[in-house]
Amino acid sequence: MTREEIIEQVNTVLAEEFEVEDSNFDPTANVKETLALDSLSLVDLVAIIQYTYKIKVPVSDLPKIQTFNDLYDYIVDHLEK
Repeated sequence: MTREEIIEQVNTVLAEEFEVEDSNFDPTANVKETLALDSLSLVDLVAIIQYTYKIKVPVSDLPKIQTFNDLYDYIVDHLEK
């Protein structure tokens, strides 16, 4: 799966799950602000990523994921190659 395919898939899934227009997903935008995430919906986001991509996202890694670019890079870096 290419980075572009991951970006498209992530944007589609998150737009549907959090009822946000995928046009709002600027790569440099803050994930929490764009999706209006509170602590409970942040858990939902992590669960979606873990389920969709079969990767583990430890709580200690969450501070590293600030922007959508961070999220895309995290997924790309942790996918089984």
